[in-house]
Amino acid sequence: MPKFAANLTMLFNEVPFVERFAAAAQAGFEAVEFLFPYPYSAAELAEQLDAHGLRLVLHNLPAGDWAAGERGIACLPDRVGEFQEGVGQAIEYAKALGVPQLNCLVGIRPKPVDIERARGTIVDNLRFAATALKREGIKLLVEPCNAYDIPGFALNRSKEALDVIAAVDSDNLFLQYDIYHMQRMEGELAATIERNLPRIAHIQLADNPGRHEPGTGEINYAFLFALLDRLGYEGHIGCEYKPRTTTLDGLGWLARVSRAPAA
Repeated sequence: MPKFAANLTMLFNEVPFVERFAAAAQAGFEAVEFLFPYPYSAAELAEQLDAHGLRLVLHNLPAGDWAAGERGIACLPDRVGEFQEGVGQAIEYAKALGVPQLNCLVGIRPKPVDIERARGTIVDNLRFAATALKREGIKLLVEPCNAYDIPGFALNRSKEALDVIAAVDSDNLFLQYDIYHMQRMEGELAATIERNLPRIAHIQLADNPGRHEPGTGEINYAFLFALLDRLGYEGHIGCEYKPRTTTLDGLGWLARVSRAPAA
C-alpha cells in the first residue's frame, strides 16, 4: 500500500495550523507535508512533529508574496537574488526539521517576460538550488501546475518540467507529479507515471473536478494505487485536496485503501 502524507495546508483546516499535527496523527497519518514553514519557527514545528510522532516529508521553497497571488519566483529574471536567498532559508528549515526534499514552484510568467527568457531563468535558478541542496543531502523537486487554477503558471505539463530537468542536467533534480494538476492538463496518468517513475520523487493527489478527496470524481485511484505498488514506488503520496465537507468525514477513502489487498 502506498504511504500517505497529510497536507496540513489543505487538511484539518477546521483547526489552527499548529493543531493540525495532532489531528493528522489522531487520524492515522505518520507523515505530513505543507506549503511553507516560514511563518513559524523551526523549533515550534519540530516540537509538533516530535510530540505526535510525525515525519515532515516535504515543503516548498519560498514562493514570493502568496497572499498577493504570487506562486513562486523562479521564473522572474529580476528576482534571482531573492530566489537564492530563499534557497538558503529553505535549507535552514529543512535541516532543522529533517526534511528530505524541497519543492520549487516556478511562478507565474509576467507577460513582458518572453517564454524563452523565463525558461532560461528557471533553468539557472534550479541549477543553483539543486547544487546547494545536494551539498546538504536534500533533493530538489519541481512541479508543473495546471493553467486553469493558476493562469500563467510557467510550467503546466509533465513534459515541460521534464525538459527543464534535462536542461538543468543535475542528478539532484526530480519531478513532483501532482495527479490532480496533470489530470486537468494532459490525462494519461498511468502511462506518464510508469514512463517517468525514475525521475518522480514525490506524488500528490486530489480528485477532479473540485480538487476533493479520492472517490469524489473521475480519477480511478484504486487503479493508480495498485499501479504504484506494482511499480515499486517508495515515496509518499501527499494528500493535497480540499475536503468536500470536513477532513475526518472524507477519510473513508483512506480506510478503504488500507483494507485493500496488496496488488
